[in-house]
Amino acid sequence: MEIKRARTRGMMLGEVGKILMALFVIMDPFGSIPIFLLVTEGMDGRKVSRAAGYAVGVAGLVLFFFLFLGDPLFRVLRVEFSSLRIGGGLVLGVLGMELVLGRSLLKKEVKGSPALSLIGTPMLTGPGVIVSTMIFVKTYGYLPVLFASFPLLFLSWMVLRLSSFFHRVLGKDGIEILSRLMGLLLVTIAVDLVMGGVKEAL
Repeated sequence: MEIKRARTRGMMLGEVGKILMALFVIMDPFGSIPIFLLVTEGMDGRKVSRAAGYAVGVAGLVLFFFLFLGDPLFRVLRVEFSSLRIGGGLVLGVLGMELVLGRSLLKKEVKGSPALSLIGTPMLTGPGVIVSTMIFVKTYGYLPVLFASFPLLFLSWMVLRLSSFFHRVLGKDGIEILSRLMGLLLVTIAVDLVMGGVKEAL
């Protein structure tokens, strides 16, 4: 009995780790550093922490909304899981290619709370994270995704909070290279989702 419980806990930890890594790559908080630095220019440490908390709070609200209500919503719309995987894979593929090619997701320069909201969504919790969250809920259930969401949001907050440090250490080019690597990983996740969706549909 104890061995079975240990295996179950081990499986859940493995699932949480897999979900956390995938969503962190898709969320790519490093890609939001240049915009966050622009918005928080001249702020002291406490205000930067609050700004990071605001952006991640917006991202978290959108994430949890689709975590709990995304599946019922798609059931009402009668969307098949295979269609969700294929569509989600295509969305992730486009987002991944944008990162690899270095295209900016935020076209206009905005200041204050509106800019922080835009960092929260769609830059952190965008279509890729939303669709992936729903796919993970269908694949692994609510608990592993929920348990992965808290460290995911905390890590994203830490990246934004330490954005000045990362900018000094990595520089603009280093952050751009890191985002492009994230984009490449995102494309591979997208291909896997599309292939899985096609196999399921056939």
